[in-house]
Amino acid sequence: MLLTGTHPRTLDDKNRLTLPSRIREQLGETKQLFVAQGLDQCLWIYDRAGLEKLAEKMDQISATDGEARTFRRLFFAQMEAADLDKTGRVLIPERLVQFARLGHDVILIGVRDHLELWDAERWNEYVNGNAPRYDAVAEATFRK
Repeated sequence: MLLTGTHPRTLDDKNRLTLPSRIREQLGETKQLFVAQGLDQCLWIYDRAGLEKLAEKMDQISATDGEARTFRRLFFAQMEAADLDKTGRVLIPERLVQFARLGHDVILIGVRDHLELWDAERWNEYVNGNAPRYDAVAEATFRK
């Protein structure tokens, strides 16, 4: 699955997020998503297939690796399964809303195999702070 784009959204009073129709089309018959703490204080949202692929990558790291063990424990223990309703809404659990400091205005971005949910103001700060480094980051990434 190739999830892309930047989608301004809002959270309603019950912390429900309505997915854009384009994203719903890409997810197909998905009825459940998995919401987890991501990096940079955003939330990561996976469908089951994407989460399985990530878990397989994690399984390749030795169980004796202390950092990997800690990450796996924290990541999966704090993840929540969230049902997608008929109108394309997903309930974001309150504790994850608090973790990511999400306000009413949020940004949903596609990051290839998963979605990220950011507070709109923090996303704008992130983009403005990192956009000037785009070329340097791209060059370093493709050298790896």
